[in-house]
Amino acid sequence: MAVEFLTDEQAARYGSFHEVPSRAELERYFFLDDADREAVQAKRRAHNRLGYAVQLTSVRFLGRFMPDPRQVPAEVAEYLAGQLEIADASCLKLYDERDGTARTHAGEIQEAGGWRDFAEVREELAAWLDARAWTTGDGPKALFDAAAGWLREGRVLLPGVSRLARLVGNVALADNLIRPGRSWCAGCRVRSVESVPSRGCRSTRHDDQPCCCDWPTWAWRTRSPCCACYR
Repeated sequence: MAVEFLTDEQAARYGSFHEVPSRAELERYFFLDDADREAVQAKRRAHNRLGYAVQLTSVRFLGRFMPDPRQVPAEVAEYLAGQLEIADASCLKLYDERDGTARTHAGEIQEAGGWRDFAEVREELAAWLDARAWTTGDGPKALFDAAAGWLREGRVLLPGVSRLARLVGNVALADNLIRPGRSWCAGCRVRSVESVPSRGCRSTRHDDQPCCCDWPTWAWRTRSPCCACYR
């Protein structure tokens, strides 16, 4: 299955803290309202309260539960600790040290927050992606990012990166957005054209082999430049 359209950066950013959240993001996703505080304060010990708060807020931001909540950026832990009047945010290192508390908390948060599993919406997402591909002309990379956003907005836990990429790849192949067995060429990645030729893309790879996009069906459908097949 063609999932190699993902860049290393795109895969690394998926469902993870690739950088420290901005102040605006902290205030939007990591602010604890009254209901949040009530749920957090029900936990004993400071490290369990802070760990619960990390999971409660990070799933809103990332769309998935962190494999190890203790790896949250220090700025996030400190922002939450300040709201909970926990003097030392480093107590988070004691969270889930032995007893599987983090897994239990994640289950509670998923149930209380109405987070669904990916399997429940897979077909719905596939139909949405297919419609988006037709109406926007988006290529597989853009479709992948759109799918991740759709899942987060719908409170659906993100699946593994390969699983989502396979679904996007299936949709892209069905719509002729990518071609199996062909590698991406430099021309499709960087070359802009003002108009689409009538009989296929004539850009060449550096080794002078035919262009991989080879007049994808969607190009004439949307009248978009062929370089967009990699976007």
